[in-house]
Amino acid sequence: MSDEALPEARQALWEQKPFFRRAIAFSLVIGALMLAPSFYMLEVYDRVVNSRSVMTLVMLTLLLALAYFVLEFLQWARAGVMRLAAEGFDGKMSQRVYDAVFRANLSGARAAGLRGLQDFASVRDFVSGGGAAALMDVPMAILLIGVIFWIDATLGWFSLVSACIQAGIAALNKRASGPPLNRANEAAMRARNFAEAALRNGEAVQAMGMAEGLRQHWLKAQEDMLKNQARASDSGSLYSVLAKYVQIVSGSLSLGIGSWLILSGDFGGSSGMMLMASIITGRALAPLVQVISGWRNVARARDALERLETLLARIPARPPALSLPPPKGLLQAEQACAVAPGSNLPILHNLSFAIPPGKTLAIVGPSASGKSSLAHLLVGVWPCASGKVRLDGVDVFAWDKEELGPHIGYLPQEVALFEGTLAENIARFGALDPARVEEAARHAGLHELILAMPQGYDTETGAEGAALSGGMRQRVGLARALYGNPRIVVLDEPNANLDDAGEAALIAALTRLRANGVTVALITHRASLLDAADLMLVLFNGEAKLYGPRSEVLAAMQKQSVPVDRPAPASRLI
Repeated sequence: MSDEALPEARQALWEQKPFFRRAIAFSLVIGALMLAPSFYMLEVYDRVVNSRSVMTLVMLTLLLALAYFVLEFLQWARAGVMRLAAEGFDGKMSQRVYDAVFRANLSGARAAGLRGLQDFASVRDFVSGGGAAALMDVPMAILLIGVIFWIDATLGWFSLVSACIQAGIAALNKRASGPPLNRANEAAMRARNFAEAALRNGEAVQAMGMAEGLRQHWLKAQEDMLKNQARASDSGSLYSVLAKYVQIVSGSLSLGIGSWLILSGDFGGSSGMMLMASIITGRALAPLVQVISGWRNVARARDALERLETLLARIPARPPALSLPPPKGLLQAEQACAVAPGSNLPILHNLSFAIPPGKTLAIVGPSASGKSSLAHLLVGVWPCASGKVRLDGVDVFAWDKEELGPHIGYLPQEVALFEGTLAENIARFGALDPARVEEAARHAGLHELILAMPQGYDTETGAEGAALSGGMRQRVGLARALYGNPRIVVLDEPNANLDDAGEAALIAALTRLRANGVTVALITHRASLLDAADLMLVLFNGEAKLYGPRSEVLAAMQKQSVPVDRPAPASRLI
């Protein structure tokens, strides 16, 4: 298979092969130096004992000490090389994985996205940890078996059979512990996600006495995880003990076989050579025992790599997009239909309307009529199931978000702030421009409130804005939407948590946007904001019931006695 045919993650690992080659070379030398004690013992028996030379003993001891020093140095160097390989893999894939995880979350696969980050970390940590190094020691074990064949063919065949038994134990370990280990990981993910959701909604949980029921639900997932983990651990421990038993018995039996060969006259070497062969047999099987003992880590890394490749294949990298000029602000929906990510249930049906540049469209309708879903289409968060939403004639979903983002202001119904300062949240966590941050805060009527805080714009918002009130979070979200003077602004229930002063500031901001020629889509239930609109769209059950100039739509609704938050009959103004 060529490099180009490899999946993305494997190709990124394959590109680290210079580091892997260096680490394998170190492993071969390390394996050879592992024989130093055996050669030392052989030379002591064959030379020192027979010659009774103290100088020979001293020199051999010094050589052994040097071999140990080089051995430890190479092990340290190999760990550093593998760390560089892990960093190279991280540098190659981190941005791609983060983008895939983020897009998976938008497509309704949040759990798969979160798992993707963990899988990426598991693969990276395996490369830099001891698991990969243990695998690199396996080729040296094979070479050691070749050394045993050179000493004596009978002992060589015995060590080869022992190695095959170890390989069989590894295969049985994989077969026995793999399925329960996978189930344990899945249960752990469910328990973790459930606990995070409970913590995010801790106030409601505490107020309504839901803590015990949620705790029982979490405990059930936790028990499932522990049960399967115990099964995998029991299997792994059993085969690990069996592998160590085979290693110990093989080392002793090789000594017994060597003695039998000497007694029968079939062994051509000395007794020291026989002892050396016995020790080498144990050394040859040690890497296999280490791999079997750490098989859970090997299996976990392998499964993580496979899941990561599945995620990346499901969310392919975005092709380079042709750079487009800054948008002027013409938004058009052409027979647009929408379904929620991960669902097949239609939400919006065949919507067609336009918002000319610099105009404000008020979108009204009852709850569950599809208003927030339409906002997702207008800013390009969701793709259209059919039809298109175009910005200046270009599919807004296909527009490069890094390029389009600065020209879009979006205030979702549920304002999400991020852990950081007020200034960082308003500036969208980009390069901080104090003048632009203050301008956005002033437009949202937030500047004086921020200055009244002890730390001003450096005030920490806390995780998800927990340190701020609901109204304050909404005004910070509005300031973030207005940051950088965007050309298109979509506001979903921007006054849901505002007091009178906050609503006055919002109306002033809408008036300013209108005067500056900004295209605005305003979702609201309140008639107080309609004066800022040029156009109105009335939604009901995902369909457009009325659309046209604000005054005409309001007149039609009053004629039919339909309030703003209720649908009109199926007539339509164009």
